[in-house]
Amino acid sequence: MTGISEEDHPLYDKGPSTDSNPSTVSRGLLPLAVAAIGVVFGDIGTSPLYALRECFHGEYGIAVTPDNILGVLSLMSWSLLIIVSVKYLIFIMRADNHGEGGIMALTTLLRQDASRRRQARWLLVAAGLFAAALLYGDGMITPAISVLSAVEGLRIITPGSAHLIVPLTALILIALFVVQQRGTASLGRTFGPIVLVWFCTIALLGLIQIIHNPHIVAALLPWHGLEFLVRNKMHGFLVMGAVFLVVTGAEALYADMGHFGKRPIRLSWFALVLPALLLNYFGQGALLLDRPLEAHHPFYALVPSWGLIPMALLATTATIIASQAVITGSFSLTRQAVQIGYLPRLRIIHTSAKHVGQIYVPIVNWSLMVATIVLVLGMGTSSKLAAAYGVTVTATMVVTAVLFYVVARERWGWGRLGAGLPAALFLALDISFFGANIIKITHGAWFPLAVGAALFIIMKTWKRGRELLAERLRTQTAPLDEFLATVAAEPPQRVGGKAVFLTGNPDAVPSALVHNLAHNKVLHSEIAFLHFRTDPSPRVPYPQKVEVTKLGNSFFRIVARYGYMESPSIRNVLSLAREQGADFDPDTTSFFLGREKLVIREKSQMPRWQSRLFAMMSRNAQDPATFYDIPSNRFIEVGVQLEL
Repeated sequence: MTGISEEDHPLYDKGPSTDSNPSTVSRGLLPLAVAAIGVVFGDIGTSPLYALRECFHGEYGIAVTPDNILGVLSLMSWSLLIIVSVKYLIFIMRADNHGEGGIMALTTLLRQDASRRRQARWLLVAAGLFAAALLYGDGMITPAISVLSAVEGLRIITPGSAHLIVPLTALILIALFVVQQRGTASLGRTFGPIVLVWFCTIALLGLIQIIHNPHIVAALLPWHGLEFLVRNKMHGFLVMGAVFLVVTGAEALYADMGHFGKRPIRLSWFALVLPALLLNYFGQGALLLDRPLEAHHPFYALVPSWGLIPMALLATTATIIASQAVITGSFSLTRQAVQIGYLPRLRIIHTSAKHVGQIYVPIVNWSLMVATIVLVLGMGTSSKLAAAYGVTVTATMVVTAVLFYVVARERWGWGRLGAGLPAALFLALDISFFGANIIKITHGAWFPLAVGAALFIIMKTWKRGRELLAERLRTQTAPLDEFLATVAAEPPQRVGGKAVFLTGNPDAVPSALVHNLAHNKVLHSEIAFLHFRTDPSPRVPYPQKVEVTKLGNSFFRIVARYGYMESPSIRNVLSLAREQGADFDPDTTSFFLGREKLVIREKSQMPRWQSRLFAMMSRNAQDPATFYDIPSNRFIEVGVQLEL
């Protein structure tokens, strides 16, 4: 590769911020790797329940012949190697934002850089935002298909219990979403060992079958997959939509990078997860070579009759854990969107005093629950859900590959060849999988796409609406310097007490102060203008979090910087500001914030329907006092009418 220094080479790993953190290192690489097994690999680790079955027994299932078995397994194994091992673990994980990963972190990297081609940059950011919105659709299907595929083991154990599968799945999912409000601290400690047992078990089951039929190992040769595609033409291409199921969950490896670091995730994958998955898939293939009629559920066919009940319980537990990771990922994604201004203030509950990443977002939790239950009741079987699965994930993977190329070129200085070759390889595979999955739209894939599109519209509407309101406020408020000069020249009456005015622009007079002064004709003896600024980094170190400027005449300007993975807190800010000479006790200070009353004009700068949507979101945003942790009895809202 041209233009790449040693440290920028994809095989040279400096490690994320968590790897260099002394507390993280002291915990040891192995415990982190075990913990990563439980949280990161739950989704991709439960794919053996349905992936191979869908290739031969699904909507576009192909004949169960030796050549087709070898071809499908070859495509599966090389998909795992190229997409997960090479694309995500070696290349994409380099694109970390101060140790944090995920499509939102990757998009934020683009937002940090100014570009002369603003329109192209806007399109890239919009694509990243749309891909992030699509992950909510994935968060709805993953719990449904994972738990339903595990519970379907009842049909193998007791054929007469088929009518119980859907109700039991619904009950399990309801229980899963109900317990989210309790937090995952205690449950999280058991994730790693349980999923570790799962991987060891599926590896052993697969190995037994491979020993009985070692010829199946030939599927590792890549030409079996190529011959399969050439021989079966369009039908073989359609089967690629089912082959893709083996790599669903790869985005989780990247998104959860900040929790564990690169090295623990890579160690877990190469030492255990990848070998276990390959052994199980090849074991299922070896079984089908001898017993092709078992294609309706080859995974459970690996299990001896005496182990079916324990295996069904273990599979159900593993899928619940996999679903848990997707749900909590949706919570984290929502908080990031709120912090960087793409969603209104929402109620975000911290469920752990020790781990800032453990949060609970009620509206997201209950929305996911309703959508997941509807999917289970509407589809009825995991095969039908599989037909709707994959479009959103493949679309996200395509966007990730494109954004990776831009980041590699512009931020790391890679040459066109160095960045283009891996990006072209990844895009060739991702676009092929996307093409094989896009035909699923009429089979239910429209649902997650519609959810993603709706959320994208909501996020863009909120962002655009807030920008328009900020422009409107700037035209109605004077620069802060002019106001301070006027106060110094013509001092108004000052009354005892301290006040903090929250402002969206640290260089302008807050509208709440203008209205308060106009009506009450007085100012508090000490006043601070507080501005919250969200940094493009996930977290801001405490020494850099608060900056206090003494403006004279008992005025202060406080700029609080928070990362997009953090939640703002007035008490925290004022505690840090006190160390810099701005002493405002939150229990005795009055807090003022302008409350916009929106009036939609006939000729709005947004379409009328979008203006109404923005106004509705603005009315239903969380109370600022709760969001910023302001004492409720010290908070005062001043009404400001604005035209949109």
